[in-house]
Amino acid sequence: MSKKALVAYFSCSGVTKGVAESLAEVAGADLFEIEPEKPYTAADLDWTNKKSRSTVEMNNPSSRPAIRRTVSNMDDYDVVFVGFPIWWYVAPTIVNTFLESYDFAGKTVVPFCTSGGSGVGRTGEVLRALCPDTVIWRPAKLLNDVSKASLRAWVDGLDL
Repeated sequence: MSKKALVAYFSCSGVTKGVAESLAEVAGADLFEIEPEKPYTAADLDWTNKKSRSTVEMNNPSSRPAIRRTVSNMDDYDVVFVGFPIWWYVAPTIVNTFLESYDFAGKTVVPFCTSGGSGVGRTGEVLRALCPDTVIWRPAKLLNDVSKASLRAWVDGLDL
């Protein structure tokens, strides 16, 4: 890929992190972890508890958890891969915080996700609405248990 790329990802269990690291290697991209200012505990991630932090955040459409640090050189990137696990059939609200923190005008944004059971659903459409000036928005791609060869084929097929 000849364009300068960034793989930004949010991961709690390490699954999305593993995919992001492999994707960054395959795409020759820089890597950035979207870290919450306040890390999630196991109790925070208990989706069966209606009062857990993640459940409360996901039930509040305006929730925007704070991010620990920012990408200082976002203007340098032509392509931004954004990775996350699927929570409640969409991206975690911290991904909304990330997308709303930057101007993606003139960039290609490529969302990818991991999931323990649900599909991508309307995740791409929901996130796309947060970046109205993005020139090219690729469909969200579910990347569970992928090899570097399959990642390479996917990236090459994106025609970046």
